[in-house]
Amino acid sequence: MMLTYAIPCLFGLEGLVGDEVRRLRLTDVQVENGRVLCRGAQADLPRLNVNLRCGERVLLVLASFPARSFEALFQGTAAAPWEEFVPRDGQFPVKGHALDSQLHSVPDCQKIIKKAAAERLGRAYGLNRLPETGAKYQIQFAIMKDQCTLYLDTSGPGLHKRGYRAAGVEAPLRETLAAAMVTLSRYRGKDPFRDPFCGSGTIAIEAALIARNRAPGLDRAFDAQKWAWLDGRYWLDAAGEAMDREFDGTYDIRGGDIDPRAVRIARENAAKAGVDDIVRFDASDVKDFRCAGEYGQIVTNPPYGERLLEKEEAEALYRAFGEVYRHVPPKWRTLVITSHPEFERFFGRKAEKRRKLYNGMIKCELYQFAR
Repeated sequence: MMLTYAIPCLFGLEGLVGDEVRRLRLTDVQVENGRVLCRGAQADLPRLNVNLRCGERVLLVLASFPARSFEALFQGTAAAPWEEFVPRDGQFPVKGHALDSQLHSVPDCQKIIKKAAAERLGRAYGLNRLPETGAKYQIQFAIMKDQCTLYLDTSGPGLHKRGYRAAGVEAPLRETLAAAMVTLSRYRGKDPFRDPFCGSGTIAIEAALIARNRAPGLDRAFDAQKWAWLDGRYWLDAAGEAMDREFDGTYDIRGGDIDPRAVRIARENAAKAGVDDIVRFDASDVKDFRCAGEYGQIVTNPPYGERLLEKEEAEALYRAFGEVYRHVPPKWRTLVITSHPEFERFFGRKAEKRRKLYNGMIKCELYQFAR
């Protein structure tokens, strides 16, 4: 049975997610604003969850229909084949959003979708009241410009929750965004890799996972692992396929931070991720930052001056980074993400490329420099 999957992602990362999906050999890949659509078999559901680095979650598309009234929403929901996916004891909570639509009350939409799905399931199983004591089948809905799409969330916690970051420092970078930055730097493990503002280590850890070609979802659980209709062997096959593609090797990946507590947390996180043998973290001041070797990548997320430091202190850090950057070898590629609108002025040079991205709800720019 062929299924349609939707993979939401941070704005600006759609192309990267589309490339990931194509490499996993799924079909009919469509890149849209904020998401990627594709078609695949049941066995591809675990493969997507286990392997995607930059997507936020994997949603199974069940229905899409016009919904300009609550009656249309109810009838469209009731027409979806819920009994093919949700068993008689399945929990099916509802959440979602509505934008630019006549139906704008999310709580009311939740109630109607829940009622319609419950009536359909009740008829299918001959029950007046569904127990909802089993596994969770999270229903998500999106109503955009009066078009409603219904999904089942296969992932559970978002894919950025790899499982290695049990602790963190303030204002952490989402793992999916860190992986995207490393990917955009074209790092593949051959060159030195540096993060002079490593914080809790997310960027360097994602670089280590990419260097080793280790699937980011191997060490976590997903909601769909408990789904009755999905053969459990598919999860074992997906994990085995991913582990067969891993590399062994020696890599030069380092992160530094002036805060010893952040460095300690980064080391703990690297150990949880299973990459503490190939990534090194040290307590260091950016003023002492140095790079050796003809080629390499610098990918970093310096403080923005919004939560970690006062704005003036962040600007002083940018100046200091700009001073030491003068001594970076000319063929190193550098990516810096920040929400500060005048980063280039304090850093002392213009970026070759700029890309708008979001770190959570914070609008940022990704600056790309080539020495």
